[in-house]
Amino acid sequence: MTSTAGGAGQLLAISDLHIGYEENRALVERMRPETDDDWLIVAGDVAESVSAIEWALKTLAGRFRKVLWAPGNHELWTHPSDPVTLRGVERYEHLVEMCRRLGVVTPEDPYPVWEGRGGPVAVAPLFLLYDYSFLPAGCATKEEGLAYAHKTGIVCNDEYLLHPDPYPTREDWCRARVAETERRLAALPDDLPTVLINHWPLDRHPTEVLWYPEFAMWCGTRLTADWHRRFRVETMVYGHLHIPRTTVHEGVRFEEVSVGYPREWRKRPQPPGRLRRILPTEV
Repeated sequence: MTSTAGGAGQLLAISDLHIGYEENRALVERMRPETDDDWLIVAGDVAESVSAIEWALKTLAGRFRKVLWAPGNHELWTHPSDPVTLRGVERYEHLVEMCRRLGVVTPEDPYPVWEGRGGPVAVAPLFLLYDYSFLPAGCATKEEGLAYAHKTGIVCNDEYLLHPDPYPTREDWCRARVAETERRLAALPDDLPTVLINHWPLDRHPTEVLWYPEFAMWCGTRLTADWHRRFRVETMVYGHLHIPRTTVHEGVRFEEVSVGYPREWRKRPQPPGRLRRILPTEV
């Protein structure tokens, strides 16, 4: 772990910036810290192209004391419009090296300790993926779930663009990530609370409000269902669902901090792009 005093700053969070949309790119251009000590969590889905991801993270890293990034599925896509054609683990590692050049904390780096108001807390960006264990009602296997999803027409683009190479499947990659991350979290001091950051929620309960419940298959894994208890979680920060809200599950706060697509945020009464304060806790 590394330790950086937070002073009078805040631990802030945002996700699902999707800056391929000009309106969303403009939101990033306007994002500023409130104090010189503010940290910013970026919980995935910045963009699909490496150059756009780099622009956004470089812009934010130049403004905030510390930026922490956890990848979403869109960063991991090998999109036909992106000249970077790396797939799977190689693409992820390429993004990690890019972040390190920018001074952005990744899931492969030591977890920094927030020592500002609300601390000390280990702030851990994670990369866990999903394993199709959030199955639709009445389905007992991945195959049944995917068949149901195809029948409804609700199929995540990951099926065509997110490659698990060199793993045989996305669920194999997920299980490897879960095992390694679990080992690292278990090594943290027993008296140190955590803020866990993952693009996908650690527990299924946030997916219960999905308009299309079958989309939950691409939203996490049952393997992490007890992590909010096991690892002394102060707050679990996630995105992906494009349903920004706060829930409390078994006494633990889950914060969905996504911006989402313009067609989604235009319908909301709140102004888009507001950074959510994780610590000190918002009242």
